Formats: sequence, structure tokens, C-alpha cells
Amino acid sequence: MSINEPVTGAVSQSAPYYGASLGIAFSRFWRKYATFSGRASRSEYWWWFLIGIIAAALFYIIGTLAGGVYGPPTASGASTLGPGYGIYLTLSLLWGLAVLVPGLALSWRRLHDTNHSGALSLLALIPIVGPIIVLVFVLLPPNPQGVRFDR
Repeated sequence: MSINEPVTGAVSQSAPYYGASLGIAFSRFWRKYATFSGRASRSEYWWWFLIGIIAAALFYIIGTLAGGVYGPPTASGASTLGPGYGIYLTLSLLWGLAVLVPGLALSWRRLHDTNHSGALSLLALIPIVGPIIVLVFVLLPPNPQGVRFDR
């Protein structure tokens, strides 16, 4: 099977699922909660990235509807926090804690698919340039030599 063809049969949990749909990417994300071995396809990674953006937008909308994330400015022009900020912050914090480990594991596995060490995902901790470097690595196409990270 080519790495560019969608998968039609059962796929091992350690093998990347090329051509994964949103639902498959979502379920594999949670089933492989803390699995740092194996590989993840670009579709698995970017579908989950989209879910994260949608979740963040929903939390912001909920916070805004609950009284506003940002309150009216003060007389000096400084912004204040609205009553919805607590709701927004709570939802964002709980979501962030829930997806911290599986998100790190997913990026680790995505780097494995490009035949790089998953530890390179820690470069994202370097301000400004770190996330750009990691972005370049996760954008790379799959490398067949990445199979060395499978069990």
C-alpha cells in the first residue's frame, strides 16, 4: 500500500492511518492517549489540530455569551475582564489539561512518521522560532524510514 492511498482495511494502532477521516482521527487520538511509539499520519495530526481550533473558538463564544470575555474599558482606556472570562478560562483550562498528554503524544508520533525523533516536539518550548521549527517538521511528507519507530 502506498503512503498516499487511503486505507481500506484494518490498521494497526502503531501504524499511521493515511487518509484518515475526522472521526477516525478523533477516535485514534483518544485511543492512543499516552502512546509515544508508532507513527501518525498528516491527516490524523491536522484533523486533530482543526478540532483544537474549533474547541478554542467554542469556548470563546460560550464565554462571550456568558457575559463577555472582555469588559468595558476603564476611563484610562485599559481593558477589563468581563464576567464570561471565568467561564472561558475554566473551559479552556480543563480542555488544555485533558488534551495535553495525548496532544504531545500525537505530535511525537507525527515526527516519527517523518523519520525524526519525537523529542524534537520539545523545540516548541523555545520562544518564537521553536514552534516554527516544529511546524516545518510536521508539515514534511511521510518518510518510509520512519517505520523504525513502529513496534
